[in-house]
Amino acid sequence: MKLNIDYQEKFEHRHIAPNPADTTEMLQAVGVNTIDELIAQTVPQKIRLAKPLSLPAAKSEFDYLNDLKQTASKNKVFKSYIGQGYYDVIVPGVIQRNILENPGWYTQYTPYQAEIAQGRLQALLNFQTMVLDLTGMEIANASLLDEGTAAAEAMFMQYSLRKNQQANVFFVSEEVFPQTIDILKTRAQPYGIELLIGDHRTVELTEQMFGAIVQYPSGNGEVYNYADFAANSHAKGIKLTVVADIMSLLLLTPPGEWGADIVVGSSQRFGVPMGFGGPHAAFFATKDEYKRSMPGRIIGVTIDSAGNYALRMALQTREQHIRRDKATSNICTAQALLAIMAGMYAVYHGPKGLKLIAERIHGLTVLLDKALAELGYEQQNKVYFDTLKYELGALAKPIHGQAINNEMNLNYSGTSVSISLDETTSLEDVKTIIRFFAKVKAMSLNDVAVDEMAADITTVIPAELQRTSAYLTHQIFNAHHSEHEMLRYIKSLEAKDLSLCHSMIALGSCTMKLNATTEMVPVTWAEFSKIHPFAPTDQVGGYMQVFDELNKWLSEITGFAAMSLQPNAGAQGEYAGLMVIRAYHQDRGDHHRSIALIPSSAHGTNPASAAMAGMKIVVVKCDDNGNIDVADMKAKAEQYKNELSCLMVTYPSTHGVFEESIIDICQIIHDNGGQVYMDGANMNAQVGLTSPATIGADVCHLNLHKTFCIPHGGGGPGMGPIGVAKHLVPYLPGHAVVDIDNGKAIHAVSAAPWGSASILLISHAYIAMMGPDGLTNATKYAILNANYIKARLEKHYPVLYAGANGRCAHEMILDCRAFKAYGIEVTDIAKRLMDYGFHAPTVSFPVAGTVMVEPTESEPKHELDRFCNAMISIRHEIEDVEKELIDKVNNPLKNAPHTAAVITANEWERPYTRQKAAFPLPYVAQYKFWPSVGRVNDTYGDRTLICTCPPIESYEFEESVIE
Repeated sequence: MKLNIDYQEKFEHRHIAPNPADTTEMLQAVGVNTIDELIAQTVPQKIRLAKPLSLPAAKSEFDYLNDLKQTASKNKVFKSYIGQGYYDVIVPGVIQRNILENPGWYTQYTPYQAEIAQGRLQALLNFQTMVLDLTGMEIANASLLDEGTAAAEAMFMQYSLRKNQQANVFFVSEEVFPQTIDILKTRAQPYGIELLIGDHRTVELTEQMFGAIVQYPSGNGEVYNYADFAANSHAKGIKLTVVADIMSLLLLTPPGEWGADIVVGSSQRFGVPMGFGGPHAAFFATKDEYKRSMPGRIIGVTIDSAGNYALRMALQTREQHIRRDKATSNICTAQALLAIMAGMYAVYHGPKGLKLIAERIHGLTVLLDKALAELGYEQQNKVYFDTLKYELGALAKPIHGQAINNEMNLNYSGTSVSISLDETTSLEDVKTIIRFFAKVKAMSLNDVAVDEMAADITTVIPAELQRTSAYLTHQIFNAHHSEHEMLRYIKSLEAKDLSLCHSMIALGSCTMKLNATTEMVPVTWAEFSKIHPFAPTDQVGGYMQVFDELNKWLSEITGFAAMSLQPNAGAQGEYAGLMVIRAYHQDRGDHHRSIALIPSSAHGTNPASAAMAGMKIVVVKCDDNGNIDVADMKAKAEQYKNELSCLMVTYPSTHGVFEESIIDICQIIHDNGGQVYMDGANMNAQVGLTSPATIGADVCHLNLHKTFCIPHGGGGPGMGPIGVAKHLVPYLPGHAVVDIDNGKAIHAVSAAPWGSASILLISHAYIAMMGPDGLTNATKYAILNANYIKARLEKHYPVLYAGANGRCAHEMILDCRAFKAYGIEVTDIAKRLMDYGFHAPTVSFPVAGTVMVEPTESEPKHELDRFCNAMISIRHEIEDVEKELIDKVNNPLKNAPHTAAVITANEWERPYTRQKAAFPLPYVAQYKFWPSVGRVNDTYGDRTLICTCPPIESYEFEESVIE
């Protein structure tokens, strides 16, 4: 037997699920002989790439991780005392292993289908409760993207709420972190909001101001008493936003107790790694009276169909998909996974443990202050929590050299230095700092009685600024402090959630594909996770190499000249792209170009983002086939040619079709002076076959959490880098702290210079291991899988749109509107799918009363068949209602989902069997996933809005002791 020693396993074969035999059967069902024949019938020839992708050859998983270890070694993991909103942390092992590294948590989708998302919803409710307790506010959301963008959302919410419509000045304390001020500048420009940046102690407040923002503790570390400033602001009708450090709130008076209207910040310090900037969950809390204006998602308590405790996303009518250009925010993705981690950190440590951590940080800071004072260093902050500031003059340079020699990064500004301590700082670390501060004065550690000082440390926080109110009193934060209890709690919640671990999630437009383990592994490597985003450039060579490679690869895939990796969500990418287009027009003197043409079928974030960028939206009609009405678009482009800024277009269309006229559409826009923004939501049908540049786009964003394998994380994180044509490169986002020189850069759109940098590794791994052929084949199989489902289901459900040859792209819309005639809503189908073990496809978007199905290339044929069988079985159940073989109200669809409690109840009075309810097809018994609650009651939840953990007896009970 001849042995093959050249064999190397291909990652492509692990990612793309259908095997050759399955492929043959699927092609036969679709009615073609080869996959290339199908592609030729689906993707218009005139937009096909002229040559294959020019990318490095695919690496095996083993080789990729070995090579990345070499790259990672170029990052120097120094102890960070930079602060400025980012701090090293200790991630509890039970949380890292069982949440951050667990696909049962990171592969879940946003909890729109609440009945199979109760675990995640509870974890997010814990987060909201934690935020409210610590800030002293009345209502909080379930996270935003980062601290800087949360501050921008607060500013805009204040602007939207202003009673004096002439007020357009927003006061910004000069001691707010610079990256946050940079984002405020970006957000303020399109609306003509004037930022007045100054000293809160001396500023003259006027009625032309609609809002103000301060940092607590301030950017330099000083803790100010803002009570008088808050009172004076309110006297002038000015609402106050406070950017608060969550760890400090364990010791400091919460902002809600001294007059804050909105409190925002980052929860990163609660057990989430720095990761060179993210992802981290921002928090946003406000007064109850502003709940209908608050951005982001809110988790609320309700009841299910049996009257039992249940959770769901509340107040969803505020979402941009409904309000579109009238939305006050374009937020689509949150940071659910990281919010869950932060909430679990609070659950694990509890109020006592958290306070001890905060006291230790503060105590070591006081010790360092006293010791350096003994050496003759004069510290400038009178009241502080964890940050000391010194003016060093000529000593700044030798101190910097000594810090580097000791592998420590301090925060430098001219000859000033600040030192921010964190949870990981030890007494030995403090002694090391004292030692080298002493050395530059020709002194030694022995000149300071550090150990004696350490035995008698008292706070420098005055009584009026010390926290006295209780927090985290709910039993959830007081019951899981041993690892065994915590493990069981995490697992009990995980068991209530359906994820990709259980079955495919065929969400149209959301691309729930495989998040391979090898792609995820490097995220928690210390060389990547423990790096501060403002670390010196000579310490981050590994990250710079990854960014450079990813920039080149994504540019090749899109056909563009360059990328910005900064936007940390898809909607942020939309906004960034539009702001780049805006800057381009303004730089050319075309200040009047402010109209965005947007098809009626567009994602709701499109008009919301355009409105945020200060644009006026003109809607373009779609024809009966779901395509852009070219004649209508041409007429409007010509009508507004002097004011036209851009067209926003999704390709393939939101209806799942490669529109034949796309090149002509782009040309019409260019002929009338506009730019073409392509929404990259459907890039999974483009990679390797066509590209945004090929169709004529000037800019697009990429949802890395869709096409490029970053997990959805139960509703976030995401990443939304933008690619641009050569003429737009100079305008790509810059940053106030880290120099990103693009020539004419717009201000920052995210707090960190490269957004959520640590998860860029996932997309880097995916592209490197797939290689050019693998990426192209992934697109082909995404199209094949979708057309296979279409072939199986179109006899049972009308497929709403198709291309010129009757093919869909990577997704399709199944029309369920006719069922309404006999009482069956599309929601009933979605809930019934839970009984079959599936999460529903996208419901009622982009067309009400439909479902949009996208299977992805990582699903095998047998999983596609399971889903199709479920959908066909449900269609037969609908026929039973239609033919009046079963009651119109009391039937399996209307009663879905069926819980174990319902199925095992002593009484059963329904006109169908328990078997029919719970095990409608043979495979279900083997793979049964039980929804933990019955159908949730949204109306009840919104009528009695509760967004914190209710009394424990309302949904849990203590086990009684049996003798």
